[in-house]
Amino acid sequence: MSGVPQPDAEPKRWDLAPESEYRFELDPEQSVSIKLVKGQAEIFGFELAEGKPYLFGFECKAALFTWRGCTIEVTGDPATDYVSDETPMRAYATLHLALEQMRVRALCAARGSPAPDARGGAAAGAGTDPPRVLVLGPEHAGKTTLCKLLANYTTRAGQGWAPFLVNVDPSEGGWAAPGAVSVAPVLGPIPTASPANPLGTAVTTAPVSLSANALVPLVYWYGHAETKRNPLLMDRLIRNLGENVMDRFEQDSQGRSSGVIVDTPSTFASGPSSNAHRQQLIKACIDAFRINMILVVGHDKLHVEMQRTYGSLLSVVKVPKSGGVVEVDYAYRERVHNYALHTYMYGQVIRPPAGITNGSFGGENLADLVLSPSSTVINFSDLNIYRIGSDTMAPSDALPVGAVRTVSEMQPVLVNPALPGSGLLNAVLALLAPSNPDENERYDEEILDLPVVGFLIVTAIDIPKRKMTILAPNRGSFIGRTAVAGSFEWQDQ
Repeated sequence: MSGVPQPDAEPKRWDLAPESEYRFELDPEQSVSIKLVKGQAEIFGFELAEGKPYLFGFECKAALFTWRGCTIEVTGDPATDYVSDETPMRAYATLHLALEQMRVRALCAARGSPAPDARGGAAAGAGTDPPRVLVLGPEHAGKTTLCKLLANYTTRAGQGWAPFLVNVDPSEGGWAAPGAVSVAPVLGPIPTASPANPLGTAVTTAPVSLSANALVPLVYWYGHAETKRNPLLMDRLIRNLGENVMDRFEQDSQGRSSGVIVDTPSTFASGPSSNAHRQQLIKACIDAFRINMILVVGHDKLHVEMQRTYGSLLSVVKVPKSGGVVEVDYAYRERVHNYALHTYMYGQVIRPPAGITNGSFGGENLADLVLSPSSTVINFSDLNIYRIGSDTMAPSDALPVGAVRTVSEMQPVLVNPALPGSGLLNAVLALLAPSNPDENERYDEEILDLPVVGFLIVTAIDIPKRKMTILAPNRGSFIGRTAVAGSFEWQDQ
């Protein structure tokens, strides 16, 4: 009955044996708190502190693993929870150790010192390239989980590593909004609490720096969830990310030795995209980030394909898929997009279950995660809004035989908000960095190569007055700025 206070939930205690994991799934509006009572436990490589409640929400699906055994208390009522002792963690740990040896050899080579082998002598015949890893796999394989785990283990090694984690899955968005591709050096373990920010919290939307993840990613805007929508644009953005990472490595030997981990969408493995598009984008990643190892998660056919194509040039390793991976549907992905955009504007706030008053999100105080976005009315002429190619552009292989596009896939097209069919109402806009101040250095497609500095939502359009209302996480002027629209929309509810 409404209005009646709900009794505090009784925590449920779980005793986990060594090398087992507690898996849980949440429904909408559910949240749980997990507290490590004793022992050691981690969530995708993020180690939990003993006696501290950690909150999870927004349909989070995760697993708490222990190497040595532990006792945990779970407050709340997950839709599904159980314990399993069948995990791929030994294989993942072995893989981490192999990558760690590559890092050590690379750093020793950069410093001109001999690299020790496992017996304490100089490593003979071993390569000195740092790990530059491309992770491939089908849908529901756990690719992002593996990338996050490898990055977390690297930062926990105590060697000052800062691996560069790249996300080229636009349906996920990484540290930014859905539709973006991004990269950031990971300076500390990435927490998991919500699918709204799968790679941790960046410091791009708030005037606070979160100690759990003070990440400042480099972001480019693709604008769509599917890579088949505009593979030429995706190819270009991947190469832009790679060029920036390699430029950074020229000045940062420690970062270069830490290596690169590239998370990819499932369409790189299989799906409706043509094989030519898949191969084009895989090759773009390999070239852009100078990949020397491909990890294929739980897909025999793809492993054989990559082995045949690239096995003579680099290492191709098949890694097992976790039995805890959850298959999700289209409706779930749509809800996660909404969670991510709401979090970008308002911050990440998880309502604790009854009885929990001091829970934390990824180790952060909940009060530090609340944002107050700004709603601003601007003139149509204040902000230059573009789309890349046609907004109804079909994939190239879907065009009739002999048909030719009237608009190039790479052509920035100026959008007129005064037109009734502009499609800007509720559109997600990527606000771009300013163009090159030297007009002699500008070029027609410069918009494609400008990084994103923030995201905006068009919440209202007044055509008679030629004004529109923009929602942004921080207050600022948009006069003379450039933004790009894609196919993502969001309504504040």
